[in-house]
Order: sequence, then structure tokens, then C-alpha cells
Amino acid sequence: MASLCSLQHSLSQAPRARSSNPLTSLAKKGGRGRRSVVCWTSSANGQSQSPSSLYRKEETEAGRRELLLQMSLSAASLQAISASSHASADEGPAEDFKFYVDNENKFKISIPLDWQVGSGEPSNSFKSVTAFYPKENLSSNVSIVITGIGPDFTTMGSFGKVDAFAENLVNGLDRSWQRPPGVVAKLINCKDANGFYYIEYLLQNPGEKRRHIYSAIGMAFNGWYNRLYTVTGQFLEEESDKVSSKIEKAVASFRFT
Repeated sequence: MASLCSLQHSLSQAPRARSSNPLTSLAKKGGRGRRSVVCWTSSANGQSQSPSSLYRKEETEAGRRELLLQMSLSAASLQAISASSHASADEGPAEDFKFYVDNENKFKISIPLDWQVGSGEPSNSFKSVTAFYPKENLSSNVSIVITGIGPDFTTMGSFGKVDAFAENLVNGLDRSWQRPPGVVAKLINCKDANGFYYIEYLLQNPGEKRRHIYSAIGMAFNGWYNRLYTVTGQFLEEESDKVSSKIEKAVASFRFT
């Protein structure tokens, strides 16, 4: 049985984003995230200090955003593996699509019938990662990354409104202002629906083709702690006519079970 070790290796080797935190920016702008970050103080030497709980929340969010960037920038070498024992794929109502159901992580998603499924081993950065991709085109894929998050974050509204969240997320990825220019990120659209934040944006790594990204970010409680689910669909812009509708539909179909 093949594995997705190459996926994890690609993630670890991908460019790292500056550790700016959307929550910090929201606090400065008076967003609803203020309650969780305004307790930061500065010491005499100018270094930031905070209670350990706040540090863990900032670290979690920074890690999630960094992982989102890594997933977007890496054309990971996804290898086909059999679905794990806790997951099943059932035929969905839409033609040429099927439901993939993960009973352990309690979610389902509709994916094209001919797409393959891969999964990565948990690490300090994430609890679970599952990827879906066409065998002949690894540059187009949908991934689901699950990370732990602090108990104070109970809904997506804990991060602030979707407009501010999306703007800070994409701006945090953008490095076009550097000399020489780095990653270019541009927000296209965002909305709040069904308890999820949906974000659409463009991302281009220096020397690489531009990618179109659809993301759905939601939160759920597994009985022990809150978990953040980041569903990311990506494809090269030049392949938009072939895969755009499939990837957008897959991301939009994600639901908790």
C-alpha cells in the first residue's frame, strides 16, 4: 500500500509565511476577535507577553494559516491509497459525484467519481489531513485539514466577521510588496453561510503559475475539544474550464455529520 509521506514532506519544505495573526489584526480593528487577544502586553525590552492559553491560540491559528499556505503552494505528489477503515465512499445524488464519509472525524464531502483519496499521518501541526485528486492531474485537488483550537473559539464568529477574516488571511499570505516580490495573493470573494466562512482567492508563488483557491473553514466539537476544519480546493487558472466547477462544488458540499 502506498502512502502520502511525500505530501507531508512537501508541506514541511514549502515556503513559510510571516507569522502575522489575523486575530491580532482583528483586535486592532475592533473585530469580535478582540476578546481573545487584547490581553497581550509588552515587556520593557519590547517583547510580547501573554498568558499561556492565548499563546496556544495564536500558535494554533498561525499554524493553521501556515498549513493553508503550504497546501496551496505545494503541488504535492499525491499517491493513491486505499481509503482508511473509518471512512467510506457512497454514491451521491449528483451525476458523476459520490459522497466520501469520514465517520471518525465526522464529516462528508461530495467528490468526482473518478477522483482518488489519500491521507497523511497526524503531526504537531494538524490532527488529520485528507486529500482528493484526479489521477492524471495532481495540480488540481481538494484537501481537508483538521487542527485543534482553544475552547474560547466556539463558532467562526469568534474570529470576527468574514470580511475582516478573509482580508487578514489573504493579506497575511501576500508577499508581493517584498523586493524581489514574493507570493502574490488576491482576495476575490468571501461569504458567511451555514456556519462556514467561504473564501475565494488567487495565489501565485514566484516562478510558478497562478492558482485559484476555494476554501471553506468551519468549526466543530468532538466531545473533548474544538477543531477547525479547513477545506481547500485548488487548480491552475489555465485549467479553469476543466476543473473549476468540480472543485467549487466539492468544497461547497462539505458538511459535518
